Amino acid sequence: MNADAKELAARFDLEKLTGEFYADPYPTYRALRENEPVKRLPNGTVFLTRYDDLVTTYKNTKSFSSDKKREFAPKYGDTPLYEHHTTSLVFNDPPAHTRVRRLIMGALSPRAIAGMEGDLIKLIDGLLDAIAAKGDCELIEDFAASIPIEVIGNLLDVPHDERGPLRDWSLAILGALEPVVSTEVAARGNKAVTDFLAYLSTLVARRRQKPGNPERDVLTRLIQGEESGERLTEKELLHNCIFLLNAGHETTTNLIGNGLVTLNRNPDQKQRLIDNPDLIKTAVEEMLRYESSNQLGNRMTTEKVELRGIMLDAGTSITLCIGAANRDPAQFPDPEAFDVARAPNRHLAFATGAHQCAGMALARLEGAIAISRFLARFPNYAVSGEPVRGGRVRFRGFLSVPCSIGR
Repeated sequence: MNADAKELAARFDLEKLTGEFYADPYPTYRALRENEPVKRLPNGTVFLTRYDDLVTTYKNTKSFSSDKKREFAPKYGDTPLYEHHTTSLVFNDPPAHTRVRRLIMGALSPRAIAGMEGDLIKLIDGLLDAIAAKGDCELIEDFAASIPIEVIGNLLDVPHDERGPLRDWSLAILGALEPVVSTEVAARGNKAVTDFLAYLSTLVARRRQKPGNPERDVLTRLIQGEESGERLTEKELLHNCIFLLNAGHETTTNLIGNGLVTLNRNPDQKQRLIDNPDLIKTAVEEMLRYESSNQLGNRMTTEKVELRGIMLDAGTSITLCIGAANRDPAQFPDPEAFDVARAPNRHLAFATGAHQCAGMALARLEGAIAISRFLARFPNYAVSGEPVRGGRVRFRGFLSVPCSIGR
């Protein structure tokens, strides 16, 4: 097994992944963690899999940059995708990152998120009613994917009859963040950015003419800025509205879908959570750790850096493997076990440091309410056919999961 693991680590190439890897990447991640935790890939980039190395990288914004202009220029060229991904909050360094994050965090305050709970429960109960009326369901389309789109739509106060294209735009833009991007995927992503920007321009113009309540309407809050006079430029405003939808959409869909499938595959833990519904908060943290919605992050070295005795030159592109770090036995006892009561659980599903996810409190709330209410309503649910994975390495989730709700 040890020789096999060494061979698995030795031949790993992020640009040449197999169907077996997409189905279950964790044996490969374990082999890399144990044998080549600082893995030099054939394209010259470096792949990190140990928890402590990811924390070091996340927290050192001086040596490890989030600015993607240098990395994305050859990948996207002079395209809408390049403009979007180099303007978004997540792909910038302080002080630009700090300024934009402060405005977004002001709009996603604990008070604002607490005020969403009633509407969220009403939305989820409506979806559960529809599933009960059908008898069975497709877990992603009928439930998991329907929740974050509505939540972000409500946050930006997008009229309900204009929300139809939002999910497809989001999937197309995020799909272009994969390590290898085909011409077709790039074209779809560029069209989605263009169409999304055109829509947001009209939405912002309408909101400028008729502002909403900045306590509840994030778009109005971002347009008006802070009392200090700090504002986003029009370009920053539009692209970070796209970012808000994208960041909150697929990752939360994956959290809910992955969580319910994982519970189905671990019936003892599913029953434990049904018997002890107060465990939902630790259960959601364990779902985030065990099947991280976002599996990869990226940084670029700004100077010579040493990691585990390996010197990395300035300008080295680094992939941070969140999915591997979240199963590192040095941080998590018995990491391959799914435990709904695991504590402590300092997973990196939301990253850490300056770039820790701005919407993590909202994601946790959505996950806890969605999963707890689904379980309470349909305790005998079961996956009734073979789930179809999304076929992506960065965002780990399902495209479809046939589900029987039981009686």
